[in-house]
Amino acid sequence: MKGNAKRWLVRGGILAAIAVVAALAWQTLRPSGLGEGFASGNGRIEATEVDVATKLPGRVAEIRVDEGDFVRVGDVVARMDTQVLEAQLAQAQAEARQAQNAKRTAESLVAQRNSEKDTAEAVVAQRQAELTAAQKRFARTEALVKRNALPLQQLDDDRAVLQSAQAALSAARSQVISAQAAIEAGRSQVIEAQSAIEAATASVARLQADIDDSLLKAPRNGRVQYRVAQPGEVLAAGGKLLNMVDLADVYMTFFLPAMQAGKVQLGQEVRLVIDAVPQYVIPAKVSYVASVAQFTPKTVETASEREKLMFRVKARLDPALLQKYITYVKTGVPGMAYMRLDPNAQWPDKLQIKVPQ
Repeated sequence: MKGNAKRWLVRGGILAAIAVVAALAWQTLRPSGLGEGFASGNGRIEATEVDVATKLPGRVAEIRVDEGDFVRVGDVVARMDTQVLEAQLAQAQAEARQAQNAKRTAESLVAQRNSEKDTAEAVVAQRQAELTAAQKRFARTEALVKRNALPLQQLDDDRAVLQSAQAALSAARSQVISAQAAIEAGRSQVIEAQSAIEAATASVARLQADIDDSLLKAPRNGRVQYRVAQPGEVLAAGGKLLNMVDLADVYMTFFLPAMQAGKVQLGQEVRLVIDAVPQYVIPAKVSYVASVAQFTPKTVETASEREKLMFRVKARLDPALLQKYITYVKTGVPGMAYMRLDPNAQWPDKLQIKVPQ
């Protein structure tokens, strides 16, 4: 009996020691949560991607940046071959000059026709005066012939002069009408030449715009992620040359369960800890909360199933902070996002904001 008691005492001591060790291990290794007033989620740093593509089909003449290079808005990153466009531009410019010469010629013709019309109107006035004189002379001669003061031959001669004056006046008036028609035709030529000038000028502007667009420029500040094409390749319209990330629009995407996502508001503070640099705590703000859950079962009937509902949240970094530390920004790196759901909760020391100096 005494031996059995000793064995039980030894076993009890071992169990007590195991319990003490387990308690110490639990105190040491137990997870240190942030409490009910906080939420957290795993995510990755992402940025808006922008493709630099051609507007027109053509051959790539030059690419001036490499993968990983930083670029600013307006920097020329590539150039397309413009030989054909430059030849078309020279042709359009020549057509514009030709149309301008045609307009000047038409305007000169209009001026000439106006002068001819003025001359014709002067002739009409002269013929009208001659006709008036012939009419008066014929009337006097006719009266004198009736009184036998003049021979009948004189009346016939004056009648011939009157008819001749009438015909001359009609011819002079026809010249005025002809000159007016020539003026209208000349004005039409001026309008036609002006239209040709405008069309040629529009062609010049379009081709110049195409040539300008052949210098591909960075649409935003960012980093070149990869090159899609190489110099010498022929691309179709809209062909991609480069892919770049907009380092002014960097965010982390993470997921929260429905109970927590329902308390999140746009603009709410978020603090990010990146795996690659865990010594820093980076501030951000909520810029997007999904209105539709993901990871949703086909039928949601129980509370446990509803807990599987997850909502996507985006936390956007401050553009001013990004600009200051632009060389540090890397996309694709994982990390953790922490949110304070209870406004009265205090951020723990390990989540106090700390950025590189």
